[in-house]
Amino acid sequence: MSKGQITELLHAWQNGDQTALEQIMPFLHAELRRLAKQHMFRENAGHTLQPTALVNEAYLRLVDMELEFQDRAHFLALASRAMRRILVDHARSRKRLKRGAGQKPISLDESALPSIAVDSNLVDLDEALNKLAAFDARLARSIELVYFGGLTTTEAAAVLDISRVTLNKEMKLARAWLYNELK
Repeated sequence: MSKGQITELLHAWQNGDQTALEQIMPFLHAELRRLAKQHMFRENAGHTLQPTALVNEAYLRLVDMELEFQDRAHFLALASRAMRRILVDHARSRKRLKRGAGQKPISLDESALPSIAVDSNLVDLDEALNKLAAFDARLARSIELVYFGGLTTTEAAAVLDISRVTLNKEMKLARAWLYNELK
């Protein structure tokens, strides 16, 4: 199925055509699984979320938002953002659990407790991206689309409605800004 056909079916689905959703879902599911695998590749080994669960949760969030999708790339960019939000929320939740989630501390043999690995790097990166978005929303969006969304620079430039050359320049600036913020 071509990208144009996927875009047409997305529009038909948004206009209430449930058969369009049935036709497009196998293709979208494959793309969403690819995105989820990219997101999960960056996570620590032994992460409790699986790519399928990430796809399902992202899909539910996208359906609940009732967004207007411009095209396939825009849909995938929004799905990628939803997946990143899910992973950040999950990391924050695990961090809260590690800290006791407001419970009164009790004395236990720590060796008997299961370890909870928390990827604080993801939370730090999310906070840095939010700061970058406050500074320049398009810079942050370009990073999200290419690194988290898995879009090519051509697709990301189309979503942002800028040239690929401009996107590459802005990505270079955004990476430098994030590097400085995270060090």
